[in-house]
Amino acid sequence: QVQLVESGGGLVQAGGSLRLSCATSGRTFTAYYTAWFRRAPGKEREFVAAVEWSGEKTIYADSAKGRFTVSRDNAKNTVYLQMNNLKPEDTAVYSCAAPWAPITDWEPDFWGQGTQVTVSS
Repeated sequence: QVQLVESGGGLVQAGGSLRLSCATSGRTFTAYYTAWFRRAPGKEREFVAAVEWSGEKTIYADSAKGRFTVSRDNAKNTVYLQMNNLKPEDTAVYSCAAPWAPITDWEPDFWGQGTQVTVSS
């Protein structure tokens, strides 16, 4: 099976930065992306960013463009989400998931447990 374990969350002031990591094990999905999602209190889960297996293709939600960078190191079986210029509205539980494809209503089979990101104003 597949395991995804997130780390790197925490409390940061607005304007600060965090780097989330998603350590993966088990099957690999070379034809798909690994994605980051987030769920804020009282809100629906939303897509944040995704990186294709080779690392050459990335996709971002509008809210993440220009501030977040998704990348991966396949030698370390880890996917990263570098988040800069954080805003209070970025406060959420961030989860990684795989496999993912940019297809409407695509639901990944495997999810991590999530890591809390809290941005204070």
